[in-house]
Amino acid sequence: MTAIKHALQRDIFTPNDERLLSIVNVCKAGKKKKNCFLCATVTTERPVQVKVVKVKKSDKGDFYKRQIAWALRDLAVVDAKDAIKENPEFDLHFEKVYKWVASSTAEKNAFISCIWKLNQRYLRKKIDFVNVSSQLLEELPKVTEESVPSGENQSVAGGDEEAVDEYQELNAREEQDIEIMMEGCECAISNAEAFAEKLSRELQVLDGANIQSIMASEKQVNTLMQLLDEALTEVDQIELKLSSYEEMLQSVKEQMDQISESNHLIHLSNTNNVKLLSEIEFLVNHMDLAKGHIKALQEGDLVSSRGIEACTNAADALLQCMNVALRPGHDMLLAVKQQQQRFSDLREHFARRLASHLNNVFVQQGHDQSSTLAQHSVELTLPNHHPFHRDLLRYAKLMEWLKSTDYGKYEGLTKNYMDYLSRLYEREIKDFFEVAKMKMTGTSKESKKFATLPRKESAVKQETESLHGSSGKLTGSTSSLNKLSVQSSGSRRSQSSSLLDMGNMSASDLDVADRTKFDKIFEQVLSELEPLCLAEQDFISKFFKLQQHQNMSASMTETEDLDGGSLSRQHSSGTLLPVSSEKDMIRQMMIKIFRCIEPELNNLIALGDKVDSFNSLYMLVKMSHHVWTAQNVDPASFLSTTLGNVLVTVKRNFDKCISNQIRQMEEVKISKKSKVGILPFVAEFEEFAGLAESIFKNAERRGDLDKAYTKLIRGVFINVEKVANESQKTPRDVVMMENFHHIFATLSRLKISCLEAEKKEAKQKYTDHLQSYVIYSLGQPLEKLNHFFEGVEARVAQGIREEEVSYQLAFNKQELRKVIKEYPGKEVKKGLDNLYKKVDKHLCEEENLLQVVWHSMQDEFIRQYKHFEGLIARCYPGSGVTMEFTIQDILDYCSSIAQSH
Repeated sequence: MTAIKHALQRDIFTPNDERLLSIVNVCKAGKKKKNCFLCATVTTERPVQVKVVKVKKSDKGDFYKRQIAWALRDLAVVDAKDAIKENPEFDLHFEKVYKWVASSTAEKNAFISCIWKLNQRYLRKKIDFVNVSSQLLEELPKVTEESVPSGENQSVAGGDEEAVDEYQELNAREEQDIEIMMEGCECAISNAEAFAEKLSRELQVLDGANIQSIMASEKQVNTLMQLLDEALTEVDQIELKLSSYEEMLQSVKEQMDQISESNHLIHLSNTNNVKLLSEIEFLVNHMDLAKGHIKALQEGDLVSSRGIEACTNAADALLQCMNVALRPGHDMLLAVKQQQQRFSDLREHFARRLASHLNNVFVQQGHDQSSTLAQHSVELTLPNHHPFHRDLLRYAKLMEWLKSTDYGKYEGLTKNYMDYLSRLYEREIKDFFEVAKMKMTGTSKESKKFATLPRKESAVKQETESLHGSSGKLTGSTSSLNKLSVQSSGSRRSQSSSLLDMGNMSASDLDVADRTKFDKIFEQVLSELEPLCLAEQDFISKFFKLQQHQNMSASMTETEDLDGGSLSRQHSSGTLLPVSSEKDMIRQMMIKIFRCIEPELNNLIALGDKVDSFNSLYMLVKMSHHVWTAQNVDPASFLSTTLGNVLVTVKRNFDKCISNQIRQMEEVKISKKSKVGILPFVAEFEEFAGLAESIFKNAERRGDLDKAYTKLIRGVFINVEKVANESQKTPRDVVMMENFHHIFATLSRLKISCLEAEKKEAKQKYTDHLQSYVIYSLGQPLEKLNHFFEGVEARVAQGIREEEVSYQLAFNKQELRKVIKEYPGKEVKKGLDNLYKKVDKHLCEEENLLQVVWHSMQDEFIRQYKHFEGLIARCYPGSGVTMEFTIQDILDYCSSIAQSH
C-alpha cells in the first residue's frame, strides 16, 4: 500500500500541489468488484483546501487517473455501519449517498480517523460521524495558528506522528539549492562523508554568527522596547478622547432614533391613508350602481326595444356589482352589507318583473297564434312562428342574466314556455294532420271520417281504434284473395283482385295518380315539420342560452310528466330522463313541446297503409331520406330521433306488407272448373316490382327492397309450384310454364340486379316444363308404329343385329307395311288438329304461348318421324318401305292447322 501511496503522490497529487494524507482501497457496494482508491488530500498552499479524491487504475495501462473529487466541506455524514463489530462497509453522504466496501477494516478505520482529524482541524466539527468507534474519534490538542508549521512540513494535527515520520519528497526549489551546493564542493558525490562533515562545520559557523548577531542587537532591542512604551502611552490618550467622542455621539444617536421613529410613524400613517383611499375608491367604483340603472331595474319598459336594451344594460351592471371580488375584510363593513342587500332586493324585484312579463308574452303568443289557425285549416301548411321568435329573442340576454342570478325563476319560465307552447303546437299539428288526412282520403272536414275507408261498420270501428295508437297495427281484408277465381278471358286486372285490396277496395280504384298524390302529401307533411322543429330548436338554444354551459341542473326535467303517450322509444316510460349536457336539455324540451308529432305521424302512416299497403314503399323512401338529412345535421337532435323512431314503424309496415303478400300467396285458391292462366300473385309481383323500381330509384334504403324482393320471389316460386300441383283443370306443366315465363319476362324487363339468379332459374323452369308439356301432350301420335319400333329396338338390345331384325316373324317387312298403312296423311293431320285444340284449351290468352308450344310440338313430331325412318333404313335396308307422309307434309299440316285457328 505504501508503494501505491508514493506512486499516487508522485503521479497525481504532486503536480497539483497537493499532499496525500490517507488512502483506502474500496469498491462500490452491491456492484461488480471494480476497485478504486479514495484519497484524503490537502493543498500545500494557503488557504488550505481539503478534498476526498477517487482514483481509478486505467484499463489500458499500469497508471492511475483522477476520476472525481469532492470538497470535504460538502461531506455531511460519515456512516461506518457498525461501531462494535468489524465491518468493511461505510457510507459517505455528499450531494448523494455513496456506499463503499473497503478491502480491509483497518484501512477503513485509518481513513475515517484521518477524515475526523481533518474535520477537527479545518471544518470545526461540521461533519457527523455515525456508527464510528469512540477510539477513532480522539480530541486533537488545541493549537494556535502561530504554532502551525508552514510549508510542506506542516502536519495535519499535532498528534499525526505517522505523517511526520514518513518520507517527504523534495520540492523543486530544494532540489535546485542542493544541486548548487553540490556543484561548489568537488567531493559532494565521491565522498559523501566529507561533504556531510563540511556541511556540519558550515552549519556551526552559521549558528555562531546567529548568536553573535542576536547579542549585538540587544541595544536596538532596548530602544525598540522604549519606543513601544511611548506608543502605548499615546494609545491610552487617544482612547480617552475616543471615549468622550463616543459619549457625544450617543446623545446624537438618541435624538436621531427619536426622529427616525417619528418619521416612521408619519410614513406609516401616510401609507394607511393611501391604502384606505384605495379601498374606498375600489368599493365606490365597483359597488356603486348608477341611478339610471336602478330606475330601469325598478320600472323600466320591457316592451319597447329601447327599454329592453336599457334593462339589459342595467341588469349587466347589477350583475357586475354583485359579482365583484371583495378583498378580505370588506364583507364585514356595514356599508358593504347594506349595498349588497340593496343589490339583492333589486335583483329579486327585477327578476319577478321579468318573469311575469315573459309569462304574459308566452300566454299572449298562444292566443295570437290560435287566431291564425283558421287560415291554415284548408291549406296543408303549418303556421310560421318566426315573428314570435324574433320578438322573444330581444330578451335573450335578460334570460341569460336570469339564468345566472335566479335559476329558480329561469327554471319556472322554461317550464311555463314548454306548457304553453306544447298546447299551441298540439292544436296546430293536429289540425295540420287532419288536413293531410282529408286530402289523403278526399273526405270533408265536417264528416270527421277522414281516417276511415268505406267498409262495414265493424271494420270502421276497428280501424278507428288502431289509428289512436302508435303501434300501427293494420287490419286489412284478404277475402279478395281467398275468394279469387281465375276467369278464362278478360284483362289481367279483371282476372284477379289486387294485393292492394286492403279494405274491400277494388284495385282499379287505386291507380298511379292516387299513389302520386299520397306521395306528395306525405312529402309535404315532412317538409313542413322539419323547418318547424329546426326553427324551434334553434330558438330554444338561443333564447334559453343552452349552448354556453355544459353543466346544468336537471331538477326541472327529472319530474316532468308527459301525458302524450310514448314520445320515443327511449322515453316510453312517460317521464323525462335526467340531463347531463345542454344538448340533452334541448332535446328534452323539444320532446315536451312536440310530444304529439310522433303519435300523429304514426296515425298518418297507419292511415296511408290502410288506404294502400304499397304506400309503405313511398313512406319508407321519403322517411329514410329525411332521417338521413336530419342525422347529417345532428344525429342526437329531437328531429333525428323522432324521425328515426317513425322510420322504425314505416319499416315495420313495409315488412308487414311483404309478409301479407307472401301469406296471401299461400292462401290463394284456384277454380276447379276453369283454366288457371297467370296466377294473381305473379301478376301482382310484376306490379309491385315495377312500382318499387320507380320509387326506390337512387334511394338510400335500396337494401331493404332487395331483401323484400328475395322473400317475395321465393314465395312466388314456391306457391306457383304449389298451385300447379293442386290444379285439376290445367296440366301442371302448363301452370309452371306460363307463370315462370311471365316471371322471366318481368325480371328481364325490370333488370333487377339482386334477382339475376332467380331470373335464370325462372327461365330454366319455363324451358323444362315447356319441353315436359310438349312431350306429354304429343305422346305417341303414331301409337301402333311406335309400339312396333319399340319391339325392334328391344330385339337389337337383346343382341340381334339390326339387318337381321327383318327375319323375325313379328317384325318382318309385311308386318311393317301393315302398320305403316294404318297412318296415312289424312289420319295424321286429323290427330294433329285434335292436339292443337287440346293445347289451345289448356293455355291462357294473356301469355300468348300457343304458337311457341305448337312449334315445339312440330319439332318433336319431326324428331320422332326421323327416328322411325332411321330405324327403317338400318333394320330393313333395300326393302323400299317408307312412311306414307313426309316431313314437308308434317310442316304443311301444322301450318294449315295453326292458320285455321
